[in-house]
Amino acid sequence: MPEGDTVWRTAHRLHSALAGRVLTRCDLRVPRFATADLTGHAVLDVTPRGKHLLTRFDGGLTLHSHLRMEGAWQVYATGERWRGGPDHQIRAILGTPDRTAVGYRLPVLELIRTTDEHKVVGHLGPDLLGPDWDPAEAVRRLTADPSRTLGEALLDQRNLAGIGNVYKSELAFLAAVTPWLPVGELAPGVPERLVATAHRLLDENKDRPDRRTTTNPRSRERLYVYGREQRPCPRCGAPIRKAELGDRVTYWCPGCQKGPSDPPAPAD
Repeated sequence: MPEGDTVWRTAHRLHSALAGRVLTRCDLRVPRFATADLTGHAVLDVTPRGKHLLTRFDGGLTLHSHLRMEGAWQVYATGERWRGGPDHQIRAILGTPDRTAVGYRLPVLELIRTTDEHKVVGHLGPDLLGPDWDPAEAVRRLTADPSRTLGEALLDQRNLAGIGNVYKSELAFLAAVTPWLPVGELAPGVPERLVATAHRLLDENKDRPDRRTTTNPRSRERLYVYGREQRPCPRCGAPIRKAELGDRVTYWCPGCQKGPSDPPAPAD
């Protein structure tokens, strides 16, 4: 599930393969940009911004992509067989003489002017893995609406850019509160610790192929609650529970996480 650490790692891989090189092949397979051709343009850099990817070219152009749930970028050496999925799932091909980056199932792919990047990422809050990281501003945004549930506030990219369902569940567990506790009811100091923990976990995992939030490197369990429905809580032994609301999924321990134990009913 692509979250900020996964996107950072994807950007690093794309940057290593493409930056400083001139494209010899470009194929954008989305109707709006199907005729756009970046062949002959040099790739300047590939930069992550929260869950967004910005691939910048000379001439003042940026290819903006977002992975959401299904998207992926793969990098292949010349002559290597592409294994990211069937051809009809390919949305972008960016090729150099020795490397080819292929974007599969990308739900967002658009070519914009670099000077217009603010239109697609300017709304984001402090990037947990970016040079603009500002923990005080992140805390201010996270707690701006005291009535909002912690899970909603953590997932809102306008507060902290980079958190998804996995980290939402894990952070709530580490704070010993349920994701449905209003942020205004968090004990003093908890918002600051949550923000610091989020930054630490994403930073620790940005270079790992397998995400880990548990502290014991010998433990077979890499996560505390996410994906562990009905298995015992590592803290109190109670069965982990799962809730689904649309495309959102949450895991939590009803034994040791304090607060509302069930998701709020949808509004009429």
